[in-house]
Amino acid sequence: MIFIKAQVHRNSVASSTSKRSFLFLQGPCSPLFAKLADHLHSLGHTVHKINFTGGDVVYWGLRNATLFQRELSALPEVLETVRKKYAITDQILFGDCRPIHVAAKHYARQHGIRTHVFEEGYFRPYWMTLEREGVNGYSRLPKDPDWFRYVAKSVPPPLDTQTFHAPFRVRAGHDVCYHIAGLSNPFLFRHYKGHAPDPVPLEYAGYVNRFVRRHLTCKQDDENIGHLLRKKIPFYLLPLQLNSDSQIQVHSTFTNMVEVIDLVMRSFAKHAPTHAWLVIKTHPLDAGLMNYGKIIEKQAQQLDLSGRILFLQSGHLNTLVAQARGLVTVNSTAGGLAVELDCPTITLNSPIYNLSGLTFQGPLDAFWTNNEKPDQELFRCFRNTVIHTTQVNGSLYCKPGIDLAVKNAARFLDTDKSPLETLL
Repeated sequence: MIFIKAQVHRNSVASSTSKRSFLFLQGPCSPLFAKLADHLHSLGHTVHKINFTGGDVVYWGLRNATLFQRELSALPEVLETVRKKYAITDQILFGDCRPIHVAAKHYARQHGIRTHVFEEGYFRPYWMTLEREGVNGYSRLPKDPDWFRYVAKSVPPPLDTQTFHAPFRVRAGHDVCYHIAGLSNPFLFRHYKGHAPDPVPLEYAGYVNRFVRRHLTCKQDDENIGHLLRKKIPFYLLPLQLNSDSQIQVHSTFTNMVEVIDLVMRSFAKHAPTHAWLVIKTHPLDAGLMNYGKIIEKQAQQLDLSGRILFLQSGHLNTLVAQARGLVTVNSTAGGLAVELDCPTITLNSPIYNLSGLTFQGPLDAFWTNNEKPDQELFRCFRNTVIHTTQVNGSLYCKPGIDLAVKNAARFLDTDKSPLETLL
């Protein structure tokens, strides 16, 4: 393979020669977009926003905005009006799989507007993703390990990661405030349809139920994990993802995690070493609307796996990954963590880290007897390049993290070419 050498320095991306006009669409349930807009405005850029819900209105405040109160099919017409009025050159959004953002991305491509997509970080908890045109399955990051090995030679090592405290209660508080404001939607935004599959009250009821039972499940989970590690029982790990996540609904071949559990347990029963266990752990943000415990117990009985399956609702993921014989995931960032911790990993679909040399490239049935560890030098090249080209040190929710993200996002937003576009 032939590469053209890329000269990359820490400030290598040329600054924009003219002021931009940024259009903000939906952001996270936090003040991030409002603070970022203020920062861009202070740099001399024009800023506007389209609000789609009561939550958008509350978190945007009194800044310049357009209310979108029509059917989704009318969005291109509104985007056209806003583009002409404010000479829009760039648009910023959070999550590129929401129906309104899919439509906005399509419109932007037709009119030469840059799209900047924020998302949860590829490396957590102190990083967030910011890419042009798409993230996750839509990312423009190559799937060629040789590309990462080559460009890493000229990519600077990441700056020291600035850490911060990001308590879950802050994130939960923003989410509740956003959805309380959304109670005005039937009056102000009656055509709005949320992207989440479950009604918010039902989801909150699930969280309350999990919180009430947490002290019971945590104690039992800790005892089970302790037994597993003390007895040095070999085990494989399957961390579950959220059914509602676009990683499952858009970027995978599965419709829900029950399908994943069924596939993995059947393969484990037939092909895994008979003395090994399978540990299945729920996602920490799962609302508990699906009784995975009963589903897994029933499947274990049918497959004669009773006594070899451990279901966890809590537990320290890093500790489990570090001791696991292998990890199975659809496309979760937990897979990236496993690669970093030198744990053999297989993905059932194709996240950005699914590269030859990092993850097992064979079929699931063959994975159980494979003990090939990730190439750590390749992972170093991969991690440094991904951080340089797509990651912002900061947070979506807590104040210190948001302030950090606003400052660090400038090198992605205020340039003609993004760091990744420069390398490509």
